[in-house]
Amino acid sequence: MDNEKAAMARAENGAGTQQPSGFAQWCADLKPKPTNASNDITASLAALRSVTLLQWAMFFSGFIAWTIDAIDFFSVSLSVTALTKQFNRSTNDITTSITLTLLFRSVGALVFGMLSDRYGRKWPLIANLILCTIFSLCTAFALNYGAFLGVRCLFGIAMGGIWGLSAATALENLPVQVRGLASGVLQEGYAVGYLIAAVINLTLVSYDPFGWRALFWVAAGISAFAAVVRLCLPESQVFLRAKEDKRIKAAEGHEVHSKSKVFLRETRAMLRQHWLRCIYAVLLMTGFNFLSHGSQDLYPTYLQQTKGFTAHNANIATIIGNCGAVAGGIFAGILSQFIGRRLTIVIFTLSIGAFIPLWILPSGFSPLAAGAFCVQFGVQGAWGVIPIHLAEISPPAFRATFPGVAYQLGNMVSSASAQIEATGGEHQRTILNGQDAPDYAKVQGIFLGVVAAFVIFMTLIGAENHSSEFEKHKLGFELGGGQDEAVDESATAGSVTPTRGEGSAEKAAQAQPSAVHRESV
Repeated sequence: MDNEKAAMARAENGAGTQQPSGFAQWCADLKPKPTNASNDITASLAALRSVTLLQWAMFFSGFIAWTIDAIDFFSVSLSVTALTKQFNRSTNDITTSITLTLLFRSVGALVFGMLSDRYGRKWPLIANLILCTIFSLCTAFALNYGAFLGVRCLFGIAMGGIWGLSAATALENLPVQVRGLASGVLQEGYAVGYLIAAVINLTLVSYDPFGWRALFWVAAGISAFAAVVRLCLPESQVFLRAKEDKRIKAAEGHEVHSKSKVFLRETRAMLRQHWLRCIYAVLLMTGFNFLSHGSQDLYPTYLQQTKGFTAHNANIATIIGNCGAVAGGIFAGILSQFIGRRLTIVIFTLSIGAFIPLWILPSGFSPLAAGAFCVQFGVQGAWGVIPIHLAEISPPAFRATFPGVAYQLGNMVSSASAQIEATGGEHQRTILNGQDAPDYAKVQGIFLGVVAAFVIFMTLIGAENHSSEFEKHKLGFELGGGQDEAVDESATAGSVTPTRGEGSAEKAAQAQPSAVHRESV
């Protein structure tokens, strides 16, 4: 009897059971799990109508935070020419700051992601936004190249936490059937941020006596506004539920374990079980980040130095391209809810290859702007699926840390995108108006074609967990949270729909998993 009780206790704690090896777990994940929610159009529309004002506000707070990240990042890309003159440096030297920013983002993703999964979504995100405000101001006041590089390194750490926290905040509070659309809209906060930065650069910067510095001052103000928005909203619902459970458990006299110790133990358990999935996610995001940075970071420079555009026309083409990005991301997010995440990614990535000739071959403004629209429609269409796809394949209790770190490690690997293209432009030359010029058209055409093929390959060999109800899972600081099957009983109980007949009680009982119980809050 004592042995039986001990075995039951080990089962409740997620211990004493044979866990599949990393490779066996990976093979099991290759087959998509059954859909947990109806994804027909009628159900999706009904779910969309059911979204409350508070849920929309939470989504908006994540969206604007991600938009700020893009404004801050692309402010440098849009100012490369001005910065080369300001600091008397080459294009390659200025793009080093982009590389360093991307390198340090993985540090921020790890630190702020762990803080978010341990303590909640609200305050880590507010801290991120405040740091972005400070470092944006510091960038604007940088007086020499060394100070500029140092600030951009620190900026990378602050930026690193934004994406994972924004995605978790925006998606986990919405109905499952709405998350495809929400994912597409959320991810296009990045394109909207690029669009806003381009508009500011086209208007305010062109007439402000301080030039490029004005762009960073405006970015600092928008970051502060985003922090105030998040400050006015409550904590994410899953953490509020955990707080209420803590109060109930304490009142009932249950033992309360150390949250931090449990969190570290469950983190180790998750890594032992899902190490191969972590590697896959990093490789997938490496391809995606090469795709986006390869088509965006040096695009204004490509138009000016290879096609002979003025800075004004290059900004207009950038704006048109980002309009395509927004449209592609939203459309792909909606489509993925019905045909699946991976198939949607493959379709939109294939479209990139189809439009590369329109991206690089013409010389006139109109066809090149059309090429920018079409290619960015494909690039950001594929990207529009990523927030929800990564959230669904993540270990559920670590859906801020896992996607954020995977995304930013991919960013780190792809951090040299701008420098690769700049170096390629130094070796591949063309003639523009009788003058020798870098041939960024050939460089970007080859670069995007190779990366698109890699993204398609990685997507096809990966897993999919469409419509995962991850908000019902235990949190990382609860015993058993590191196990995929550790469902939060209180969340599951709240989702049971009573039915008539004598099978109702049995169905409700089956909906409550008994193998893993909440023991720590």
